[in-house]
Amino acid sequence: MRKRVVSLLGLLAEYFESYLPTVKGASRNTITSYQYAFALLFEFMESEKGLTADKVSFGDLDGDSILGFLQWLEETRTCGIKTRNQRRAAIMSFAKYAARRFSGETISFYSDIAGIPPKRVPKTSEIKYFTRDEVSILLKLPNTARRIGQRNIALMSVLYSSGARAQEICDLTVNDIMFGKTTKLRLVGKGRKARTVTLPGNCAKILHNYIVDCRGFDIYGERDRLRHVFPTQTHEKMSISCVEEVVKKYVLIAKKAYPSMFRQDRYSPHSFRHSIAVHMLECGESIAVVKAFLGHASIATTMIYTSVTPEIANRYLKDRDISIDISKDTPLKKGQPELLSFLRKTKG
Repeated sequence: MRKRVVSLLGLLAEYFESYLPTVKGASRNTITSYQYAFALLFEFMESEKGLTADKVSFGDLDGDSILGFLQWLEETRTCGIKTRNQRRAAIMSFAKYAARRFSGETISFYSDIAGIPPKRVPKTSEIKYFTRDEVSILLKLPNTARRIGQRNIALMSVLYSSGARAQEICDLTVNDIMFGKTTKLRLVGKGRKARTVTLPGNCAKILHNYIVDCRGFDIYGERDRLRHVFPTQTHEKMSISCVEEVVKKYVLIAKKAYPSMFRQDRYSPHSFRHSIAVHMLECGESIAVVKAFLGHASIATTMIYTSVTPEIANRYLKDRDISIDISKDTPLKKGQPELLSFLRKTKG
């Protein structure tokens, strides 16, 4: 009897088009994140194994290949442990689905993934943020004589001023911005929870000039209200990987120009979110205000920022008569392809 061959791409298409949105009810952000994980996996398989996506089979995704992919994320793409674990979780979710649909043909794939545990995140994992001087430097680097430079300064300015996650920036449309005496952004975060943040005047001006003068949008016109604010040079909407590349580009330039600053080994778009949280606390904002601003579900998540610097820690330990000696040097402890459309074309 001829052995049945299960199509990896065909099953992936069913997983993304039907199972995740319809059966599981996963959010758009979760689906996008999972698609990105597989886009990276296929990139790895092509660059390291010489296999294009349409040639990859379940048999090719054995334990050694998946482990190699996770190591590649850390070493080549300089991803953190949390990101590594998120990519593994995306693959594991699909592996469970595949094992339920075709247990005989995909059980080995599932077993190999299950045999690779999440990597432990060190409890002393640092919060990588920019100082206020470093943020100022980064925002002066883009060449605003060019259209892409205007986009990049607006992008980084909004990342910092709003505390937005990279995905929230990618999803931002003109309709989510309320220009006026004060300018507000509507951000849709994890679990489809929306929050509104107010932008400072300088950031609002940069954003307004970019949208109106650079992109030529009518901010009150019906036609432009649903347009995405930040595009790539070829697509209407940026991906997380594009945002990562923009931040990486200017951090590398800044590191070379200011060798005594930007001392962390790597930064990400999330570093801007960390930065505004730290700076708000340094300026005396309450932990509750920062929690609401960042859209955290639990105040325990926000509390991680209270021990970032001795000054902040002292403020939150004062009631316990505990303080930190700030006279000593106390440094901190140390791109998405259109995967779903591709899967539709190769489905079967």
